[in-house]
Amino acid sequence: MRNILLATAAVTLIAAPAMAQEPASRITGSAGYTYFDGDNGNLGAITGRVGYDFTRNLGVEGEASFGVKDDHITVAGLEGSLEHQYDAAVYGVAKLPVNENFELFGRLGYGTTQVKADVAGVQATNDGESVNYGVGANYFFDGQNGVRADWTRRDFRGDNGGEADTYGVSFVRRF
Repeated sequence: MRNILLATAAVTLIAAPAMAQEPASRITGSAGYTYFDGDNGNLGAITGRVGYDFTRNLGVEGEASFGVKDDHITVAGLEGSLEHQYDAAVYGVAKLPVNENFELFGRLGYGTTQVKADVAGVQATNDGESVNYGVGANYFFDGQNGVRADWTRRDFRGDNGGEADTYGVSFVRRF
């Protein structure tokens, strides 16, 4: 019995420093390019994100994008353009650290997107609310600076419905 108690105490003393190494809460930021593959066109945007990690595995993230690449569209034989105005979203994020520099993540959130179409001089703006979900990975070169790649599906609600897949590549920094 004494040996079991001594072994338990030894394991506890060895494990305590490992538990103390749980990283403190962190703020991350990223900036990069996002490609939107939607039902009505393909657009490009510059995206910025700010995230807060409550633990090594759970956090939240907010993002905002503004369009930089339009698409040419044809409606009833008339040529026009489709322009990404902006979007914003907030996510809950679950992370799986593979090692100190590499982590996988999944995210689930809600967002809003606005696009503008211009066909034969007639302009129309459409706002869409969406449930968003996706996966990605972060690779940190030095523990603070790294790259991020992600895929996110935007499942639009309301009368217009539809979906859009986004693919992003960003520079990411831990603060």
